[in-house]
Amino acid sequence: MNIGIIGAGHIGGTLTRRLSTLAHKVFVANSRGPETLTSLASENGATAVTVKEAARSGEVVIVTIPENRIPSLPSDLFAGVPASVVVVDTGNYYPQQRDGRIAPIENGMPESHWVEVQLGRPVIKAFNNIYAQHLLENGKPAGASGRIALPVAGDDEGAKSVVLELVDEFGFDGVDAGGLDESWRQQPGTPVYTTDLDAKGVRRALSEANSERKPEWRAKVKRAG
Repeated sequence: MNIGIIGAGHIGGTLTRRLSTLAHKVFVANSRGPETLTSLASENGATAVTVKEAARSGEVVIVTIPENRIPSLPSDLFAGVPASVVVVDTGNYYPQQRDGRIAPIENGMPESHWVEVQLGRPVIKAFNNIYAQHLLENGKPAGASGRIALPVAGDDEGAKSVVLELVDEFGFDGVDAGGLDESWRQQPGTPVYTTDLDAKGVRRALSEANSERKPEWRAKVKRAG
């Protein structure tokens, strides 16, 4: 499968490495240009491209950049890209640590729904609740004891099934986490976030999630003076 990856940070770099070793053809981009990705690309046979090229290079396109950088992507990023191309969002909103205040998310919009609006394309939320190192190293064969499970949320069942298959290839059990409006259940601060649960544990954690963000996962309130 041809896969475009926009972003080459911890998760983007890990996805590039793992997908390449799984015999997928990977086209990776970042905001600084393909010339800055020579080392990553040479590790595993990936192809360094521009952001627009990455959006047009794959049957799956994975957007894995900081939340506050989403609006800086080209407004026509997916113009002309076939509707059959699956777009995956791995992002998380870190208002205090990195992103600053994003009002719609602060007001209750699920993170990936906000991303979907910015991109103008339906997205599948996946690969956001696991540490990059664990994603790289902790996969196990299907049926293995203690196999970690990852939630996958989205509204297009066909697109979601494609991502669930990729999760399985990585060595994890994929758990259907419902539609994108339910994707808040796998956001930072929820029971499934960075806890490396098995499939049964993931389903339980998703059901126990609370939609009210904890203070550490909300933007700080500015006070006069």
